[in-house]
Amino acid sequence: MRARSTCCWWKNSRPSTTNTIDAGPALIASSLNLRRRRKPAVAPDPALRGTRPSMTGLAVAALAGALSLFSFEPFGWWPVQFLSLAYLFYQVGMGSSTRRAVFLGWAFGFGWSVAGMHWLYIALNRFGGLPAVLSAIAIALLGLYMGLFGAFAAGVSSWLRKRWSLPVPAFLLLVFPACWGVSEWMRGWVLTGFPWAASGYAHVTAPLSGFAPILGVYGIGVLVAVCSACLVMLTQRRRLPAMGLFAALLLAGWGLKHVAWTAPAGKPLSVRLVQGNIRQDEKFSAEHLGMILARYRDMMTAAPADLIAAPETAIPVFPNQLPPGYLQTFRDYAARTGSAFLFGIPLADSMTVYANSVAGIGPQGQSYRYDKNHLVPFGEFIPTGFRWFTDLMQIPLGDFTRGPDVQAPFAVKDQRVLPNVCYEDVFGEEIAKNLRSQAQPATVLLNVSNLAWYGESTAIPQHLQISRMRSLETGRPMLRATNNGATAVIDGRGNVAARLPFYTQGTLAATVQGMAGSTPYIRFGNLLFLALGALLLAGAWLAGRQRQATG
Repeated sequence: MRARSTCCWWKNSRPSTTNTIDAGPALIASSLNLRRRRKPAVAPDPALRGTRPSMTGLAVAALAGALSLFSFEPFGWWPVQFLSLAYLFYQVGMGSSTRRAVFLGWAFGFGWSVAGMHWLYIALNRFGGLPAVLSAIAIALLGLYMGLFGAFAAGVSSWLRKRWSLPVPAFLLLVFPACWGVSEWMRGWVLTGFPWAASGYAHVTAPLSGFAPILGVYGIGVLVAVCSACLVMLTQRRRLPAMGLFAALLLAGWGLKHVAWTAPAGKPLSVRLVQGNIRQDEKFSAEHLGMILARYRDMMTAAPADLIAAPETAIPVFPNQLPPGYLQTFRDYAARTGSAFLFGIPLADSMTVYANSVAGIGPQGQSYRYDKNHLVPFGEFIPTGFRWFTDLMQIPLGDFTRGPDVQAPFAVKDQRVLPNVCYEDVFGEEIAKNLRSQAQPATVLLNVSNLAWYGESTAIPQHLQISRMRSLETGRPMLRATNNGATAVIDGRGNVAARLPFYTQGTLAATVQGMAGSTPYIRFGNLLFLALGALLLAGAWLAGRQRQATG
């Protein structure tokens, strides 16, 4: 962690006994009642015996993955996700080959990722200047990479099924969900991580969201997979246990939604969240700099509030490149009105060390600095060996320095506001770590973003959904100040209390109540989710041992 002062920032710039689904599903885990059978009750499907699926099979798997897009916002049809995953579970469960499972999982993950993150094409082509063909190839390559995590989930679960001689209920209801959850968790940190469109995000308004303060988004993903496996079990006899488990999970989640993990702290804050709606092709243009600076200055000082927040790089240049007295305007206004400011601006420690920062000015002359810690590969830092690729794009300020892992919140009256920048709020474990590491944890979260890079796409509503999950996990409100959406106030239960229309210029005035206390997720992060996965795998292993002992 590099040392630097947070003050006066403006001055420095793994063989199966059956090849088909058992017709007698039993209860899961240790309550599995395994009965000896000489023949499978259901004839195996010859089309599913091969070591590699057909191109048509791969295409259908990719399409099933892509349909998951409709479970996320702006559509919000979360039951679609159960059906999408159920298709993958059925295909892998009816097959006999681990290799075949790997290919199916890879295709499924490819479709899931390309559909869920297709909007990256806009950033690469329209605003990054990358030719259309290269942009499409880049998105396809990203999808192939992301598909590896689906291949991992399907392949490892299929391998464990053979290794442990698992009965089908144990495979579908225990092993596959655990492997699915682990694959999503890995996607969140391998090669810095890109966990966008993790399955749990589709459920911020669904019954399973009640598990968020305990298990986090990845734990919800495991439970989604269990529900999908229950649907696959409906293709067999004795369907009642599967439906009972499905209903029990949804009811438990609904009940947990009514548990208050945190409590109000201090007095509510009046807030004004500024949405400048600056076009991305103008944002870093010298020709439009004067207009941008004037717009944000005027909007931010139009009316007082306890906290006035502006988006990521609202001020797109370093402090020493600003007109004389520009920042002094905010300091004077803060002193005169008792307002506090938080706004995005690049800040430099030297000619070669600069950060994507949030700067703060308090009414008594306080200064504050938060530096973005989790940077975007290619957009904010250049991975080793890929400078040639970034040189093809026209992205300014593309090699930022990381901020510290843990950074203090900004005091605003009797509340403490902790910023995060753009897609940093996709990493819930990092926000939870920051909260549990502070002697006085933040009571309010603030996300500042600029999603104009992605045009009028699903990126904005998806990002709002992600912020809502962070509120559910931490029991804290999340403010969002963005360039063109979604500027919003989210309460400590993940509900959107107020929101500006997308792609418009405006200011959102609202009141937010800070919350204190710790959820289980804040205390333990992803450890509880990993413990759940370990428990499921242990139950499957015991079921396999019992089957071998009785068979």
